[in-house]
Amino acid sequence: MSQEHPSPTERAAELAEHETPVPVWVALIPVVLLIGLLTMNVIIFGDNALFGSNQVVLIFAASVAAALAIKYGSNWHDLQQGIVNSIRISTPAILVLLMVGALSGSWLLSGVVPTMIYYGLFILSPGIFLFAACVISAIVSVATGSSWTTSATIGIALMGIGQALGMNPALIAGAILSGAYFGDKLSPLSDTTNLAAGVGGTDLFTHIRYMTITTIPSISIALVLFLLIGFFGHSEGETQTLAMREALQSRFNLNPLLLLVPAAVIFMIVKKVQALPTIFIGALLGGVFALIFQYPLVVQVGQDLSNGDFPLYVGLMSTFFGDIAIATGNETLDGLLSSGGMGGMLITVWLILSAMIFGGVMEASGFLRKITSVLIARATTPGKLVTATAGTCIFTNLSASDQYLSVVVPGRMYAEAFQKQGLASQNLTRTLEDSGTVTSVLVPWNTCGAYHASVLGVATLAYAPFAFFCLISPIMTVAVAWWGWKLAFDKKPAEAVEPASQPG
Repeated sequence: MSQEHPSPTERAAELAEHETPVPVWVALIPVVLLIGLLTMNVIIFGDNALFGSNQVVLIFAASVAAALAIKYGSNWHDLQQGIVNSIRISTPAILVLLMVGALSGSWLLSGVVPTMIYYGLFILSPGIFLFAACVISAIVSVATGSSWTTSATIGIALMGIGQALGMNPALIAGAILSGAYFGDKLSPLSDTTNLAAGVGGTDLFTHIRYMTITTIPSISIALVLFLLIGFFGHSEGETQTLAMREALQSRFNLNPLLLLVPAAVIFMIVKKVQALPTIFIGALLGGVFALIFQYPLVVQVGQDLSNGDFPLYVGLMSTFFGDIAIATGNETLDGLLSSGGMGGMLITVWLILSAMIFGGVMEASGFLRKITSVLIARATTPGKLVTATAGTCIFTNLSASDQYLSVVVPGRMYAEAFQKQGLASQNLTRTLEDSGTVTSVLVPWNTCGAYHASVLGVATLAYAPFAFFCLISPIMTVAVAWWGWKLAFDKKPAEAVEPASQPG
């Protein structure tokens, strides 16, 4: 990657060289202010906080951070460049998010999602649904290496099936994301898995094998919880499935051939085609299959939107960018069969941009490193060191609003401390994934939290208590470190250990 577009690793290296004279308590002011105002937004606005008030708060907190940074010697040019670099890193996420909006619309109108729901209602029952949703998401995520793609493809269908069965949407999203982030952590195709191994200087498969020590117990606990909720929870969907299947049949031309569209998307990702072109092709295939299988419905949607002018073109184009809703006469289904297209993702794009402005200022000012460096001095045992690293990963997700930085920044900061205690690098890389990768989805203003909330249609704070795997993982990695169970030590004495190689 060129210097004009620095990678997260390159930005972290620049931060490591930047020392700021600002006291720690001053560096904490923007973070405390941000968390306080965001909490107030949730209390006052509820779920509507995502539609503008959170964005304003993020920009306001960024302005406070910038003012304090300038007071302590930073200049506006460097801060502005930090903001620009931060937004550049979020650009791929924004583009993918827009394409997912187009995909969700075209998969709805083409009948792809309704077909998945239809057949899913035959196979899945409320008792095992949450367990099955987690397992299915885990399998897809391991195969694709992407929690984002898992959420945007099979996740959308599972949300529809689960709600048709009368399940709580927040529970469904929690099960989907638990499985999706299990695969995101363990798949050798995952960008975060490769990034964590590279930052810590660990062989990829050594890193993956070592993660199983904490990951397998974490997902096992999550699956048991989903089974218990499924068996003992209340669901009103068992008697409604026949009526829903009939309603879907009456509105869509349901055909197993429609499942070729998601199969093609998964195949492309397994073949390591990048996410953006893959999802774009998936959206286009949805449009083509809409013309083939749902021609009358496309025309009807166009007529409703255009008063009869060019209905085919209007219906097809609107499914990519605008609001569409398919009425079936079934109240539950009518709530599922709607999409906002690309336009529906713009609020989330606004949130991501605002979050990256705040994160960019916190990085460029050196405030982030100043805060977290305090922890390093107190990390004198393996348990304390892993706890400090995990806390820094979570704090970076909260303050920098970016999953990659939550892996890279703590990875570079703590590498030497792990070496000095004689701990092998896979202890560090496992902690980065257990605490950085999986907790990003729990933060509403983080790129991951904003993305999944938008794609699945469930607010981050609503699904967060049920994303059991993501909640358990950082606790598990800290507990294992304090217990001292299967900690890996370098064979060399600590003073002889060579510094871990760093990418970029």
